[in-house]
Amino acid sequence: MPDVMSSSRLIGVGVGPGDPELVTVKGVNALRAADVVVVPVMDSGERGRAEATVLHYVPEEKVVRVVFALNERTDRGRREAAWDAAGERVAALLAAHSAVAFATIGDPNVYSTFTYLAQTIAETVPGTVVETVPGITAMQDLAARSGAVLTEGTEPLTLVPVTAGAQALKDALAGPGTVVAYKFGRQAQEVAEALRETGRIDDAVWGSALGLPEESVRPAADLDGGPLPYLSTLIAPARRDGGRGGKL
Repeated sequence: MPDVMSSSRLIGVGVGPGDPELVTVKGVNALRAADVVVVPVMDSGERGRAEATVLHYVPEEKVVRVVFALNERTDRGRREAAWDAAGERVAALLAAHSAVAFATIGDPNVYSTFTYLAQTIAETVPGTVVETVPGITAMQDLAARSGAVLTEGTEPLTLVPVTAGAQALKDALAGPGTVVAYKFGRQAQEVAEALRETGRIDDAVWGSALGLPEESVRPAADLDGGPLPYLSTLIAPARRDGGRGGKL
């Protein structure tokens, strides 16, 4: 792709974990103010959560679907080819429009596809102004729906994508503070074993499809090793003793 100069804006907008009511006012305004709104879709073509959420706020004719290899974990060449193709598509949109929004579930700076797109655009379309609008994350939504407290006092918070392997989760669970696991649906059995081995299963909670009709929020002790949705989230709260304010 040849380098072109741009004075356009690319805005990564976090649209939350799925519940349309959890898009911020600033996020809605950014989506509506943009000339077009890009939504990532898998190469299988089904509508994703970002697209479904965006359609609550902007008309369908303003939405541009761009294919990303969102579920590609093993073939790096195929994954990067998809990123390059998506970058070319968005670069063409930036050439034609002054403001292009990219909707991403959760927050654009937390394990988001937007990161890769922004890097590609920075290299191929110099002069593009890249901005982000923060979004509510799945761990915040799950905490609210389950009553789990993420942090108190001086407790640390560790966020682990289980796509990195169950050992990374075990290491985090052996440490202090609250541990949050993302994308653990395909390794639910290993996650349950790690929670039991570290004695942290009793207070842990998991959730999927938060804010959607198929929502599930359940104690982690109910994990039986059966398959779960890929975008499942787990909270294992810190071990807390000493009563109110004990961690101050």
